[in-house]
Amino acid sequence: MGSVRNLIRDYGDFKIDIPEWEISDHGITALWGPSGSGKTSIFRLLIGLEDCPALTWEFKGENLAALPVPARKLGVVFQTYELFPHMTAEKNIRFAAEARGVENFEKNLNDLIEMLQLQQCRARPAHVLSGGEKQRVALARALIGNPRFLFLDEPFSAIDEDLREEARKLVKTVIENRGIPTLLITHDKRDVAFLAHNMVEIRDGRIVRKSKIVP
Repeated sequence: MGSVRNLIRDYGDFKIDIPEWEISDHGITALWGPSGSGKTSIFRLLIGLEDCPALTWEFKGENLAALPVPARKLGVVFQTYELFPHMTAEKNIRFAAEARGVENFEKNLNDLIEMLQLQQCRARPAHVLSGGEKQRVALARALIGNPRFLFLDEPFSAIDEDLREEARKLVKTVIENRGIPTLLITHDKRDVAFLAHNMVEIRDGRIVRKSKIVP
């Protein structure tokens, strides 16, 4: 288990107040709660986009919170995917690998493109891709650096409702194949039921319940 301590940040009108939290270092953990409960703030604090001076995150013998953000080796899929619109799907993934200094990534790139069914759109610019294609490119980009931990922030919210079940199946298959511990940030109970092994419920910036998901 990973141990998060002092995840505390006062925003004035809202406070994240999590003195201690054990996050599983395997499988998919869902951080679930309604809009405004603090999920996005927790996500941003953990990945280092917002300052949290007292935070420690012990993961496999290392305090990730003490490392510079690039050295944490976290994979992130943002809710808005954050692709470069003028780049092709493949170039978006390549750019991430090169920016992180990943060596010999060609086989991994081709494996991810095949696994995520991106063959037909690898040469198309990101701005013409569908929501599902953008999500898969963003996931490939997050995985190309072989991260030690993966974050998925509302990964299905921009996908048409009738396509979400298939998207969930594919994402679950890829994550399980790669064996990367994952934190899934979502307000949708269907995401939790289909993907998660554990659930942490957040309300008003605090953890109110933890539970294991029975398949």
